Amino acid sequence: MEVRVGAEAFDPGAELRDFSDGLAGAGAVVSFTGVVRGDGGLRALEIEHYPGMTESAVAAMVEEARARFGLVGVRVIHRHGPLEVGEPIMMVLTAAPHRRAAFEAADFLMDWLKSRAPFWKKEHGPEGTAWVAAKGEDEDALLRWSASS
Repeated sequence: MEVRVGAEAFDPGAELRDFSDGLAGAGAVVSFTGVVRGDGGLRALEIEHYPGMTESAVAAMVEEARARFGLVGVRVIHRHGPLEVGEPIMMVLTAAPHRRAAFEAADFLMDWLKSRAPFWKKEHGPEGTAWVAAKGEDEDALLRWSASS
């Protein structure tokens, strides 16, 4: 289990290769990389967090995913600070004996990161800057996991 929160850029391909090397018991590896979209003229995204609190919260959710889905490996990387359009923001990697568990764990972690992880996003676009508000569809996505507990 690994959680990394930092301002440094990362190489998704290198992360996937490193994560996959030597995974005992894995029959499936799933990776998801989120990148800054240029929707609506977005020029940049700024991500803030509370050091220490963020890592602890993400680590607790990663541990829940590991136990819930029987993962043999999991890594979450999330950046903070200023990010340009096209840059990777975050990456979730999961490994499990079977594909369904690996996919579901990645989906579960993505829904949680999008809705509950203590990160705050500010968009810089043609109309100026604005904080990103929570979206109903993100909340709905997260609720499906409590229904299946």
